[in-house]
Amino acid sequence: MALDIAVQMDHVSTVNIMGDTTFALSLEAARRGHRLYHYTPDRLAMLDGKVFARVEEMTVRDEKGNHFSLGDKVRTDLSQMDVVLLRQDPPFDMNYITTTHLLERIHPKTLVVNDPAWVRNSPEKIFVTEFPDLMPETLITKDVEEVAAFRREYGDIIIKPLYGNGGAGIFHLAEADRNLGSLLEMFSQLFREPFIVQRYLKDVRKGDKRIILIDGEPVGAINRVPAETESRSNMHVGGRAEKSELTEREREICARIGPSLKERGFILVGIDVIGDWMTEINVTSPTGIREVKRFGGADIAAAFWDAVEAKRA
Repeated sequence: MALDIAVQMDHVSTVNIMGDTTFALSLEAARRGHRLYHYTPDRLAMLDGKVFARVEEMTVRDEKGNHFSLGDKVRTDLSQMDVVLLRQDPPFDMNYITTTHLLERIHPKTLVVNDPAWVRNSPEKIFVTEFPDLMPETLITKDVEEVAAFRREYGDIIIKPLYGNGGAGIFHLAEADRNLGSLLEMFSQLFREPFIVQRYLKDVRKGDKRIILIDGEPVGAINRVPAETESRSNMHVGGRAEKSELTEREREICARIGPSLKERGFILVGIDVIGDWMTEINVTSPTGIREVKRFGGADIAAAFWDAVEAKRA
């Protein structure tokens, strides 16, 4: 049966189709005969308890420079959709959180993926702390003295915004670096929230592995190696993708977190692993499925829609 699928995303015109997971999911949905509708988060509205958006019917093509067509905007009750994909990128701010409150009103009659209440209650850099033995030593605070004490104990550290994304604002401070005070001042001015401090993992030079899980089960992975002049492995700052298989340690990590992902209704999740340690659990708009397939791995978009169709059925 064809499904009506609304995709809440950053505007489709802005995506890089070579690496965009939302676009890959849309391509597979269209291949299966599902009907796609596009809208951006600013078009969400709630009136008298009903959640609406001005959606456009969307056609997608795997053609660079000609990858989409949109119909006219039509005010639509989202409870009439079969599925809503919650796929806009962070930052995970109050605007993002508000969208989860609105979409919660229609879920699960309309299947929202991932579950909006659990997305809201599982910030990616906090959710991971439920598994302290699987992650490097981590401090969440704005207290300068706590940060200084952590650095004295562990030497090289990473500091990053608690609700950031895409590698933005990540700093590696070597043990002898004298910029800690200035950096903390800047972070305190930029962010109202605490920030996150972690022991630096030297294995990041070998890569930061993105592992994709569908309904709590690992289905593919890609290794992202940082450029020589970078501490970050994100593709848009020069990271290099490499084919990768799962190690026994990574399978152990996935087996440990899998039940929690299922309990929270997380169909699509991406975790980040450096060496033997998990650093994040990405539940908002995890990426990486096109790279996995490009290097000969699983067709994760197909596995995703198999899971969604099973839940809708």
